[in-house]
Amino acid sequence: MKVLVIIPARGGSKGVPKKNIKILGDKPLIAHAIDCAKASRKTTRIVVSTDSAEIAEVSKQFGSEVIFRLEDLATDTSNVVTAVAHVYQELKEDFDIIVLLQPTSPLRTGADLDNIIALFEKDKKTNSVISVIPMDDMHPARMYNLSSNDELIPLLQDLETARRQDLEPVYYRNGCFYAVRTTAFLEHNSFMVTDKKAYVMNADWLANIDTPRDFKIAEILYQDWKNENSNH
Repeated sequence: MKVLVIIPARGGSKGVPKKNIKILGDKPLIAHAIDCAKASRKTTRIVVSTDSAEIAEVSKQFGSEVIFRLEDLATDTSNVVTAVAHVYQELKEDFDIIVLLQPTSPLRTGADLDNIIALFEKDKKTNSVISVIPMDDMHPARMYNLSSNDELIPLLQDLETARRQDLEPVYYRNGCFYAVRTTAFLEHNSFMVTDKKAYVMNADWLANIDTPRDFKIAEILYQDWKNENSNH
């Protein structure tokens, strides 16, 4: 199978300035995504989509191709799907699978990516694979809506007082991997298509970087994660 990995990296990050090239551990944040793709045995081509010359230079240094996205595809309100479609059109090459690696979820391995591609190889009906983590304490049974006068309205009325061990597990998209068959992506213009499967990852390593606080948490987690995954 031909696998295209696309790494979206805008230059204009407001939450964490220059986030995509900010150093996490021993290298820029975007380099973690590039290295993940390079460590996979099943990756065919790796492309960074960016509007930033600085990000482009760093990406090339770490071994990725770069395609500059159009200005109207790099605004605060731009959908990443449009950037992915732009890259695919620019390459003028056919691929079986498109994988989105967001730099903001750096704690993942090439082995994870190989496992995800293997799910497509094993089941031809699978159109998409999304990485998730199990959620225990952050369960919908512990969540509420608020009325206009701040009254608590249980999201799951029947389970509000249930013990944690009695709750059915729920899963949260951790942002590490979005993979889709190209045919399904082109038909639906989305990674969230029908016939999608979960790739369950370790909740201990959840790191989704959007704020300075998120970055600090990732810095704390990174070294332990690196030690545990040094063979991947």
